[in-house]
Amino acid sequence: MDISVIILTKNEERNIKKAIKSVSFCNEIIVIDDDSTDKTIELAKSEGAKVYERKSNGDFAAQRNWAMEKAIHDWILYIDADEAISIELRKEIADIKMNFQHSAYLIKRRDYWWSREMKYGETQKARSYGIIRMMKKGSGTWMGKVHEEFEVKSATNETHRLNGYIDHYPHPTLREFIEEINYYSSLRAKELKEQKIAASIFSTIFFPFFKFILTYFLYLGFLDGPPGFAYAFMMSFHSFLVRAKLYQYTKID
Repeated sequence: MDISVIILTKNEERNIKKAIKSVSFCNEIIVIDDDSTDKTIELAKSEGAKVYERKSNGDFAAQRNWAMEKAIHDWILYIDADEAISIELRKEIADIKMNFQHSAYLIKRRDYWWSREMKYGETQKARSYGIIRMMKKGSGTWMGKVHEEFEVKSATNETHRLNGYIDHYPHPTLREFIEEINYYSSLRAKELKEQKIAASIFSTIFFPFFKFILTYFLYLGFLDGPPGFAYAFMMSFHSFLVRAKLYQYTKID
């Protein structure tokens, strides 16, 4: 079976070549670019990718669903621009693509931050359980504007977890991490407002606190050393910004 790869981009000139090279074994590589102002498009084309320009307008599920319709093959593999397929996963996909037996596949993800592999805390679920990243067309749809997930149709609810990993290299600097948190927290707050969800002073203050306790202590984030503390703190700060902005949007603006 042939596979189409889909990569969403926005100003990813630093990462896009590595991402594309990691999926060079696939039959079609599609890049959906969200109004990049750097050399992302030029670099993607130089690596042989098909590039479509389309603004996401903060709806990443719609972007992924739209991209799926552009793929010429029935099997789709999604990776992000700051990710790369590991050698082990590449071999595994090459083996199973001769005879796919499931409608969708969960792929585990390893996160690397501050030059360290993160094994606990916020990243633990994706590392252990995996996320659906490879599927057959028509087996489901992407849902959720900001924190989008692929939902498999009940009639085709056949998923299988692969052994190989996607390697993820997010937030290369704290400055970029803070900029991303500010950007995505605004999108998430607006999404919650559209869903008629309100924020209270209580949730704004206490939810980030409990999130830190959960990820740093209960999910053993402290075992990742200083990066584990920083990551737990930053993601708790993200939770605070989402609720503070939601409170502002619904109570003040």
